[in-house]
Amino acid sequence: MNDRAPQPVDRQLPTDEARDLLSLVRDIARREIAPKAAEEEDAGRFPREIFTLLSESGLLGLAYDSAHGGGDQPYEVYLQVLEELAAARLTVGLGVSVHSLSCYALATYGSKQQQVGFLPDMLAGGLLGAYCLSEPSSGSDAASLRTKAVREGDDWVITGTKAWITHGGVADFYTVMARTGEEGPRGITAFLVPGDADGLSAAAPEKKMGMKGSPTAQVHFDGVRVPDERRIGEEGQGFAIALAALDSGRLGVAACAIGLAQAALDEALAYATGRQQFGRPISDFQGLRFLLADMATQIEAGRALYLAAARLRDAGRPFAKQAAMAKLHCTDTAMKVTTDAVQVLGGYGYTADFPVERYMREAKVLQIVEGTNQIQRLVIARHLAGPESR
Repeated sequence: MNDRAPQPVDRQLPTDEARDLLSLVRDIARREIAPKAAEEEDAGRFPREIFTLLSESGLLGLAYDSAHGGGDQPYEVYLQVLEELAAARLTVGLGVSVHSLSCYALATYGSKQQQVGFLPDMLAGGLLGAYCLSEPSSGSDAASLRTKAVREGDDWVITGTKAWITHGGVADFYTVMARTGEEGPRGITAFLVPGDADGLSAAAPEKKMGMKGSPTAQVHFDGVRVPDERRIGEEGQGFAIALAALDSGRLGVAACAIGLAQAALDEALAYATGRQQFGRPISDFQGLRFLLADMATQIEAGRALYLAAARLRDAGRPFAKQAAMAKLHCTDTAMKVTTDAVQVLGGYGYTADFPVERYMREAKVLQIVEGTNQIQRLVIARHLAGPESR
């Protein structure tokens, strides 16, 4: 069974331009993404042509400066676009979020010359990006990464392995954090590495529980040589750049989680109002009505939370704590709502004939990516009570 197109959400958008933009996104989701989502996820097919279409439609660089090919949209709008895309297919919504994350370092910390030279193709030229921070032995403890970049004249030579890389092996460019100095966070530098660089290769994609259409792979750097003009920011600034990028990226994950939860609720509602038992729709039974009410309430709360954090970001105010809260709450909500959607459909929910079993499998990864939800709790607690005593 094909996925349903996302149902319109009653949104408060800041401009007529934003309303037109969301209408365009819904149309693309309805016509191009949702109808093929179930089949392509089952086959493990990555929809590169969809990302090309989104780039041509101006949807891959929405939150960035139009002078470099971006869309000049506030994060409040960009995140709602992600939500709509994720409701149609999480591989697409989260893929756009990862691409935006991979552009952040250059767009925010790059020199004017770098931005003019690289950003237009990254934001609107059909290229697709990947973000390389995690490694096989450094996930949550990202500051202990071992990939090294050694200076040789005007070049840097990068050697090491990155792990759990979304778009690994299909990306056109990689934003890479590598060690150029001392141990710990102060010895890390950021680089922009082209996907066709000599010595760069990807392992076979991981065999995942969900999001099978989105390639996740280790990426190997075997003496990859990049010129110094592809170093982003100052030497030793890479870890600070990585953390700043993740604050924004966590909001992208939160928005995608709410999109996935909304899709699950829509499917559960359609089934509950159409399924007859004991001579009436099962949506007439109080136990089910309360379950649906709880699902809808948690979704609305999550949407309000990520939008509140986005508005802080748009206003130039600190938002790291709120981003962690949004990522935590919205991804936990997605896990709960998708599980409850399977319950609403009963035995049918456990089959691949309906998409809710896939939604439940996909929701799990959202509690892990870009900082596990246990890490989000640590981040929030540090904002509330300060660093832990040593």
